[in-house]
Amino acid sequence: MSSIPYVAADTATTAIVIYSGGMDSFTVLHRALREGLNVHALSFDYGQRHARELDTARQVCAALGLPHQVVDIRAIHSLIDNSALTNPDQPMPQGNYAADNLNDTVVPNRNMILLSLAIAKAVNIGAERVDYGAHGGDHVLYPDCRPEFVEAMNHVAGIANFEPVKLHAPYLYASKADILREGLAMGLDYRLTWTCYEGRELACGVCGSCRERLAAFAANGVTDPLGYNPDTTAGQG
Repeated sequence: MSSIPYVAADTATTAIVIYSGGMDSFTVLHRALREGLNVHALSFDYGQRHARELDTARQVCAALGLPHQVVDIRAIHSLIDNSALTNPDQPMPQGNYAADNLNDTVVPNRNMILLSLAIAKAVNIGAERVDYGAHGGDHVLYPDCRPEFVEAMNHVAGIANFEPVKLHAPYLYASKADILREGLAMGLDYRLTWTCYEGRELACGVCGSCRERLAAFAANGVTDPLGYNPDTTAGQG
């Protein structure tokens, strides 16, 4: 990550980037910065088990001198707690992403909620665009990352307020390996991201999110710099 502090340009387009602290949104964030946009990073605490990602997001934005807001929406937790990502009493599914074993990681209506709030902030500060990191690898499991959802939300963002906002998902048809490839070409340091659904000191290496991340690094012929639990069978293999 560049050590040059972020300085907003007076005449540039302003964009809200939904920034979870994960590797996809980390790449989206830096892509928007490379475009020369005035970027405002927006993160959400919705009671996720892997809230460690928010600490990662804070650290990155602080290092960049980037405007960053973490919105506490834990008040809605009881509305979305029927998910392994929000209910610590549910076992976290392991293995590769597939509908038969990872459906429990779907958080009800998550992206519609987060995008709606991001669009509100965009209107509030006069931002023209909202960026988020939906990608092709999510299509099999998460309906709110599929092209038809993004297209519909983009339409709504254009008519829901007096000021239209564009919804931008630059990696909608890309794989995680593609996203990583672009980020590596930008010289990004992926130690500054958090992916694991467990949110412990070390990544578990066996949840679907870890396995997809490790596969992306393997596809690019590089080693993931993140620390993994040495007791797990996936690890860096």
